[in-house]
Amino acid sequence: MAVVHLADARATDRAGRALAALLAPGDVIGLEGDLGAGKTALVQGVAAGLGATAATSPTFTIVNEYSDGRIPIHHADLYRIEKARDLDEIGLDETIRRADGVTLVEWIDRFPEVLPRDHMIVTLRVSEDGGRTLSATGTGKRGVALAEAWMVALAR
Repeated sequence: MAVVHLADARATDRAGRALAALLAPGDVIGLEGDLGAGKTALVQGVAAGLGATAATSPTFTIVNEYSDGRIPIHHADLYRIEKARDLDEIGLDETIRRADGVTLVEWIDRFPEVLPRDHMIVTLRVSEDGGRTLSATGTGKRGVALAEAWMVALAR
């Protein structure tokens, strides 16, 4: 697993835009990291890279959808979800199965069972210098290919 250093918010935005260039309908990305690690900032870069309106944190709305870009974006935040059965109420399983766009789920480590077989996990951590570290792990054929392609793009 490769680890990439992101020096600042602009680097996080660039990483999100690089990921956007690789995304296709049906892709599911789980985001892990502490509060302030850059999960929403990365999603904002993805949204910008896909040509969507500015993404905002769905902490209180739980799921935001953006359909004005190259492909629809379903952005979920599970921080306030307490029980797995609450996921049914927000329709996350249905959104993922619909596969009409890309689904990005913050705090996926709280409910990893919602992930399909093919997915990518992105982990963001605050580094000692105030920047961030980013790593990506794919599962399934598409998830592995996406993680590898993204790491190659970020290494350029």
